[in-house]
Amino acid sequence: MKRLLVAVTMAAFGLTACGEPAAEPASQQEASASSSSASADHGSFRGLALDTPLARPSFTLTDDAGAPFDFLASTEGRPTLLFFGYTNCPDICPTTMADVAVAIRELPAELASTVQVVFVTTDPANDTGPVLAEFLDHFDSDLPNGFVGLTGSIEEVEAAQRAARVTVAMDMGRSHSAQLQLYGTDDLARVVYVGGSSPDDIVHDLPLVAQG
Repeated sequence: MKRLLVAVTMAAFGLTACGEPAAEPASQQEASASSSSASADHGSFRGLALDTPLARPSFTLTDDAGAPFDFLASTEGRPTLLFFGYTNCPDICPTTMADVAVAIRELPAELASTVQVVFVTTDPANDTGPVLAEFLDHFDSDLPNGFVGLTGSIEEVEAAQRAARVTVAMDMGRSHSAQLQLYGTDDLARVVYVGGSSPDDIVHDLPLVAQG
């Protein structure tokens, strides 16, 4: 089964360049480390459990149909997977979306129907609404809820990354956080997925966060 091709362990809290490793400035490493910490003991989760849960962020961008999308209002109280990347990525981004789709297909139908997946581009100059829709259609066509693609101005996209407590992308969006965040019905992310995570890990954890 495919695995998420991301930088190992804590690298996902910084920047990962699609197709090659990327160094993170020391100042941003410090900011990432202070925003969230990962537990060495995963506890009941198979993903990377956070010592300090992350609150569901509040930001508004434009969805792939051209309408405003208030992330907090639109996903509040629902199991939600949030990822920042770009459509022309050669490896990390499509693999992550494929793994998420595989995981949702393996869930009980009732739970699968509640899960929302949001993909925020880090390359808004190129990832227009139609481009995002075409990219996401490769993964979600048979799922109960279509994946939502979001774009906006570079300033808006960077503000969304800060709100989500991930490191802001660099290199025209190609060096971006590889952290997939899972928010539960309590609107907290208690677990994230980084290097070595698999669809089976997401399948295991989604019922836990759906219980609140």
